[in-house]
Amino acid sequence: MAGKTSLEEAVEKLKAGIGAENVLEVKYQPPRNVFVLVKTEKLKDAVSYIMKNLNYQYVITITGVDLIKQNQMEVIYHLTDYSNTISLRVRIPRDNPKVPTITDIIPGATLYEREVHDMFGIVFEGHPNLVKLLLPDGWPEDLHPLRKDVTVQQIRERLEEERKKGVRGI
Repeated sequence: MAGKTSLEEAVEKLKAGIGAENVLEVKYQPPRNVFVLVKTEKLKDAVSYIMKNLNYQYVITITGVDLIKQNQMEVIYHLTDYSNTISLRVRIPRDNPKVPTITDIIPGATLYEREVHDMFGIVFEGHPNLVKLLLPDGWPEDLHPLRKDVTVQQIRERLEEERKKGVRGI
């Protein structure tokens, strides 16, 4: 693999490690980032492979993206070796946004998964404690403020309804 950057080598090793057919898209963002879309069912295999074989030992953050026009959500796991970043992406149905937790592989992911759950309503199956992190107690369970179909006006109206009901924490 002479002449390839370390990120290119990492992507090739990841493809070999989880099967090239499970890597759906690769986008390089020079100089030190790559975004890799993998099949959701291969997420845990990909995270494990990256951690064990490529020495990307840290999760910077986990982010959510509402792809409302495609009726999908995307979860992005930003993993680093402190030189380069591999942003591992998975897509899930918007109407049933579930993805397996990675807290059994990276315990430090627990707070990031809770944050994405609060803001987007994505369920991290197997998470040890998927309770609210950013939103106050009493916040409506079905109101996720970073979804594109939720407006500020809707949030205000729902919170006012909850206040009138006497819900604590709002």
